[in-house]
Amino acid sequence: MKRLLPMPLLSLALLLLWLLLNRSLSAGHLLLGTLLALCIPLLTQELRPLPVRVRRPLTIVRLLCRVLLDSVHSNIAVMRLLLLPGSRSHPPGFVHVPLDLRDPNALAVLAMIVCITPGTAWAELALDRSMLLLHVLEVDDAQAIANYIKQHYERPLMEIFEL
Repeated sequence: MKRLLPMPLLSLALLLLWLLLNRSLSAGHLLLGTLLALCIPLLTQELRPLPVRVRRPLTIVRLLCRVLLDSVHSNIAVMRLLLLPGSRSHPPGFVHVPLDLRDPNALAVLAMIVCITPGTAWAELALDRSMLLLHVLEVDDAQAIANYIKQHYERPLMEIFEL
């Protein structure tokens, strides 16, 4: 069964997403959605670097809340910069964030967090995965930003994926 359905939750999520995007429960959409939900995880199985073993569900919830809160604050800050261009108090810049995080799945989650937060962009990851180069829309204290990323994102991800 594991061979036919290697990622049952992913398959279910794909089927539900297909049905939601098409806003239809017709037989054709159910059939095509089921086919895609079965085939996509099979075809992409080799792309996953390591099997995911997620721990500490409470830490996941806290991290999700932190990301949502930071995203709201960043959206407001970016909106302020767009609507009031003269209100910029600090120039944009790059921030080097030293990383202790090594799990490829956790790094992928960190990349998603950084990329969905307005005002930040993942610029580069060192080949040895020891340093992240992050572009930030307003940099007042690069070290404070690096510490924030490490404390609020990297540390919970390490708890979830590595400990």
